[in-house]
Amino acid sequence: MSTLKDALNEYKNAVKSKVPADVWQKMTEATQALNQADLAKNALKTGASFPDFTLNNQHGVTKRFYDYLQSGPVILNIYRGGWCPYCNLEMKAFHDILPEIKARGAQLIGMSPETPDHAKDTAAKAGIDIDILSDVGNSVSRQLGLVFTLAENLKPIYQQFGIDIPAFNGDDSFSLPLPATYLIDKQGKILYHFIDVDYTLRQEPQELLPLIPSL
Repeated sequence: MSTLKDALNEYKNAVKSKVPADVWQKMTEATQALNQADLAKNALKTGASFPDFTLNNQHGVTKRFYDYLQSGPVILNIYRGGWCPYCNLEMKAFHDILPEIKARGAQLIGMSPETPDHAKDTAAKAGIDIDILSDVGNSVSRQLGLVFTLAENLKPIYQQFGIDIPAFNGDDSFSLPLPATYLIDKQGKILYHFIDVDYTLRQEPQELLPLIPSL
């Protein structure tokens, strides 16, 4: 059976075969720099209490996070933006198991710094009917210890790829969250987390299913 890891590796290898070696080197070095900075060290992790917050979803409706928890556990998937092919592959993989998530009494929620309109486009592209919370300015992801600023030498590379992060996020900060996946119980406790500075690595959705607590 094909996994998300397979899809991510296939895409990564395709990109590597197409981009110039110096461009690939700069992208690799940027990831290595984040790793050396130990950015994920202080991020919120398993066992901690998840903060409550209020954000608009992709339809412009204000949502309080702890209201979701009233109905059961939540898988919160934090992604960089709909411009990121790795994020879109991840979203598709979560979409594929959405019925199983719901069958276990849990909800899947997305969150990204992209504006509500762009979050709406992301959901439509993935064909996924879930709330995507618009964390414009990364206010919540900053609380979680996930935020970094895109390296200067990557900005022109992203522009060459046709990626306009300020347009997606509605600001000029070039601030992004590390992709992260949290499983949070009804009391707001983090039961599981996945965080990696390498944006090409993501949580395998199927592996989360047995971790969802029974109601």
